Amino acid sequence: MNHSFTTKELPESERPYEKFWKYGATALSDAELLAIVIKSGSSKMTAVDVARSFLSQKDRNLMNLYEMSYDEMKKIHGIGDVIAMQLKCIAELSTRIANTRHFEGIQMRSAATVAEYYMEQLRHEQQEKLIVCMFDSKCKWLGDSVVTTGSVSSSIVPPREIFICALEKKAVHIVMVHNHPSGRAVPSGEDNTVTARIAEAGKLLGIALSDHIIIGDRTYFSYREAGYLT
Repeated sequence: MNHSFTTKELPESERPYEKFWKYGATALSDAELLAIVIKSGSSKMTAVDVARSFLSQKDRNLMNLYEMSYDEMKKIHGIGDVIAMQLKCIAELSTRIANTRHFEGIQMRSAATVAEYYMEQLRHEQQEKLIVCMFDSKCKWLGDSVVTTGSVSSSIVPPREIFICALEKKAVHIVMVHNHPSGRAVPSGEDNTVTARIAEAGKLLGIALSDHIIIGDRTYFSYREAGYLT
C-alpha cells in the first residue's frame, strides 16, 4: 500500500512546524518554509523533499516562485493543482508586500525614486505593462493606473485613457512607467513615438509628461535623465 509521508514523520529536529514553534520563521530554510505551504508529499517524498525538488529547478532558488509558470510547477512530482496555485499566490503576495508603501509620502524626487518603487512590481512581468503615475503640483503621488498590458506601441497606447485618469485625479504631472520583459532598459523606436505623442497631448491639456521610465532587470532608463524630456 502506498503511503504519503508528511512533515510529522520526519525526525523532530527536521520538522518545519516544530522548528517554527521553537525558533520562529527566520530559523527555517527555504525548503522548510515551502514545506509548510506544501504540507504533504507523495508516496516516496516528504513535503521537504518536494520543496527541495521545486528549488532545484530553473534558478535553483526562491526566484522559481516568479519564474516558473503554474503549469511548470505542476510537472514537479508532488505538486498538483492546489499546491501550484498556492505557490503562485505566495509569489503575488510577496510582490504586493514589496510594493506596499505609505502612498501619501511618495514624491517624484527623481526618476530613481519612481523606478525603485515600481522595479519589483514590473521586473518579473512576462509581458509589457504600461502604468501612468499621477502627481500634484508639489510632486506628491496621487495614484496610478495600468493603461495597457501586452504591448506598448503608438497604435495601442490610448492618450484618451491616460488623460482621463489624470483629470480624475486632478494631476498636474504624469509619469509613464513600463517594463521590458527582456530585462534590457533600452528605448525602442515605438517607445520614442509613444513618449512624443503623450508629451504633445499633455501640453494641450496642461498636464505635463514629466518622465517616461523603462524598467529592466534591476536597471531603468529615464527619458528626462537622458535629456529627451525637459
